[in-house]
Amino acid sequence: MPDFLRKPTLTGDLVVLRPVTADDVPALLPLFEDPEVTRLTGNHTHFDEAALRTWYGSRGTTDDRLDLAVVERATGRVVGEAVLNLWDEPNESCSFRIGLVPDAAGRGLGTEATRLIVGYGFGSLGLYRISLEVYAFNPRAHRAYEKAGFRTEGVLRGALLWEGERVDATVMSVLAPEWGVTQGVVPS
Repeated sequence: MPDFLRKPTLTGDLVVLRPVTADDVPALLPLFEDPEVTRLTGNHTHFDEAALRTWYGSRGTTDDRLDLAVVERATGRVVGEAVLNLWDEPNESCSFRIGLVPDAAGRGLGTEATRLIVGYGFGSLGLYRISLEVYAFNPRAHRAYEKAGFRTEGVLRGALLWEGERVDATVMSVLAPEWGVTQGVVPS
């Protein structure tokens, strides 16, 4: 069984992923307040700062998921979160989600953060499958996930009701045997 109680620090060229804390909430607030971010993530729930502080303050003791802050190395600023959640023990699988504050998009930070946490999921946690859903009105995220090694599996038709419109969600995943190949590592 994966050790989700161990909260690692993962370092890349552009970002550092480290355990998220309640002190990160001010930097993460745009994820919950920006209309475009809430649309792209399909988030219908409003969270106040106190509730977010309670939630992020409890992440260090969770044993069924991994919540990491995405920190831009060049500035030291928290620019988002990367999460492995919905642990499915019998199938050695998790879901993945990532959210970046609006001004962090388009600079490769999300792609690197995705590669770091997915690599950790396969290499250190022993996962077999990591999956996600991305909404049809977020083609930039879809391309970023493909770039990080995820493959399209199918479409959940009309999965989200957003402002009176039904929006499809694409299911994507990456499997442990594929991971080394997608990252340029040839299996021996």
